[in-house]
Amino acid sequence: MSGSSPAVLRPEHSPARSLGELVEHFGLRSEGDISALSVTGIAVAASHVHAGDLFIGLRGAHSHGANYCAQARDLGAVAVLTDEEGASLARGVLPVIIDETPRQRLGAISAWVYGTLDAALAVFGVTGTNGKTSTAYLLDAVLRQLGDRTALSTTAERVVDGERYASRLTTPESPELHAMLALIRERGLDAAVLEVSAQALQRHRVDGLVFDVVGFTNLSHDHLDDFGTMEQYLAAKAELFRAERARRGVICLDSPWGARLAERVEIPVTTVSVRADAGAEWTVELLDEQPDRTRFALVGPLGRLELDAPVIGVHMASNAALAIVMALESGRSFESLTAALEGRCLDVYLPGRAERVSGSHGPSVFVDFGHSADAFATTLTAVRRFTRGRLFMVCGASGDRDPSKRAEMGRVASELSDVLIVTDHHSRTEDPAAIRAALVAGAGTAEHPAELHEVVPPEQAIRLAISLAGDGDSIVWAGPGHLDYRDVGGEKLPFSARDIARRALADAGWSE
Repeated sequence: MSGSSPAVLRPEHSPARSLGELVEHFGLRSEGDISALSVTGIAVAASHVHAGDLFIGLRGAHSHGANYCAQARDLGAVAVLTDEEGASLARGVLPVIIDETPRQRLGAISAWVYGTLDAALAVFGVTGTNGKTSTAYLLDAVLRQLGDRTALSTTAERVVDGERYASRLTTPESPELHAMLALIRERGLDAAVLEVSAQALQRHRVDGLVFDVVGFTNLSHDHLDDFGTMEQYLAAKAELFRAERARRGVICLDSPWGARLAERVEIPVTTVSVRADAGAEWTVELLDEQPDRTRFALVGPLGRLELDAPVIGVHMASNAALAIVMALESGRSFESLTAALEGRCLDVYLPGRAERVSGSHGPSVFVDFGHSADAFATTLTAVRRFTRGRLFMVCGASGDRDPSKRAEMGRVASELSDVLIVTDHHSRTEDPAAIRAALVAGAGTAEHPAELHEVVPPEQAIRLAISLAGDGDSIVWAGPGHLDYRDVGGEKLPFSARDIARRALADAGWSE
């Protein structure tokens, strides 16, 4: 990872585009003399401005971005694009281009400035509640084993031809996304795999981009604080499957929402499922499960393909199958996929996705990013299959995020584990005790409740789990995953669940 501060990825050489032509092309209004000005990039945050940039002044929740025009000018911005309110703040500081809905126009403008619509590049998008990041990594691995040079943009990180960078958002703002695609094109890469959140679709972050293939993993209770109902949540995901956004799609039918999505899409789609009764064109047969890998077969109209993936659980086999079918739908032949994958193991590392941090002796400890009841269920069910002894669950819930899901998270965690330890996660601006209380209340509704402990801070929670567990037991620590911080009271405190768990194992005398 290149430093702790997320980098804004840009091409090294970006052609200058006339600001006057931009105004004319998009039918915008301008104030000030822009006839001799050209633009080589776009920045939404003033601190990210490079010389020659067009600064975008957007209305924010607490202040207007145009208040930062002076900073943007001092860093080399040539003009600002903003609304009428922003124009009143920017006059006399920078030449002003006015559009009443700048965010809605930003993707198309970014594509025009960076020339990404003409890029000879296969672009893939993955959406869904759970499994987006895993499927993106698995698809990237499939493409690399086919010989492609690739780029990847996920919640966990951005990767450009093997170079790794920290992520800021699951899906970058559209100027950052198009700048990254321009860099990918400049490097001569073959494919880009992007994780696409429902919020990104709603907030126009992937506007100005046409995906070659998009994939859908599943839909489950999450983000209803943003979308209100599951139907509205599905509608937000369905935006990715519109004809102006994507050419082809692959939909997983493992959740009932997959079939609902398949009925409403505007583009050609194929389907995949682990359920034999789902009626999918491609089905997944689980062949073997081990603590460090899963063997499965993908069976469909073109034949049968068997391989291993260094992941656990049928849900991860489903994610891998979705990735393979997405590669197939992009024009890769089944013969080339068979030659690259048959009988082999995918070369992939999924940071913080049921990631094993323990050694060959003692309890198996997995750190996971799951933060919904469905994610808890799939991971606990997967780990239970190869656990000889007791199954421990350590979990918390995020503050300032959909409180309606917490009771069900607690119930599922209690129902599917033998010992449940409720602790803190990202409390953000909420009272952490109230968050824990909601999880504990939910745990009490389980039909077969686990032995329950409430322990803070989380460092002590994982130490308690390890002290109670023995050889043959398994521990799932859900929530922190790959993250290197906890958000407490609005402050990001350094925190690595992986490192903490490893130290606790070592202190208990178990191998790492």
